[in-house]
Amino acid sequence: MNNDKLKHFKEGLNQFAKAVVFGSLNELKKQKKGSSKLARSIMYKDHVYQNSIALDFIMNDYGLFHDKGVKGKNPNALSKYAKYYGVQKAPNSPYKFGSGKSKGKIGDGILGFVKRKKFQFQHPKKIRNSKGDEVSNPKAGQFMSFKTMSYIISRSIYMSGIKPSLFFTKPFEAAFKQLPKNLAEDFALDLENFIEFTTKDFNKK
Repeated sequence: MNNDKLKHFKEGLNQFAKAVVFGSLNELKKQKKGSSKLARSIMYKDHVYQNSIALDFIMNDYGLFHDKGVKGKNPNALSKYAKYYGVQKAPNSPYKFGSGKSKGKIGDGILGFVKRKKFQFQHPKKIRNSKGDEVSNPKAGQFMSFKTMSYIISRSIYMSGIKPSLFFTKPFEAAFKQLPKNLAEDFALDLENFIEFTTKDFNKK
């Protein structure tokens, strides 16, 4: 690869990478995660060798799961009467709870969340209505503990999964379409292989 061609490719690749990072940050802002640790971790690095250039996107491990979602272990194990329960949130995700491909403990983060938000359900309580019939009133019982709330929410997430946000995939695909045609053709770039390669290198430092 001659120097002029290498320089041209590097410039195009850097413009592409900047567009992906900028677009990813905008997507996170829309999701109200613009000031999150994930947003602050997103960056890219290029590596120039004698006859080639490599591009790495870097972000927290959680970024992959947030982008692609995580498949639930068994949605059918949840109550079919509860809203959103029993539905697979990420049927096409390469990650799945219980497979070892997703890391971290859900419960620890959820417990901290419900404590910060003071988020608590009330235990249903049997009462008599105006007709004298015994009915369940979800607002009449005692509030659940934060630990119980954490368990309920964590179990729901573990079984039904996490919905993909595509905060990275969407701007990546959009930026790829804007690459100069000759750049993609000269270096035999195609979206499917390119995105697979770069996501494998997400966490290279």
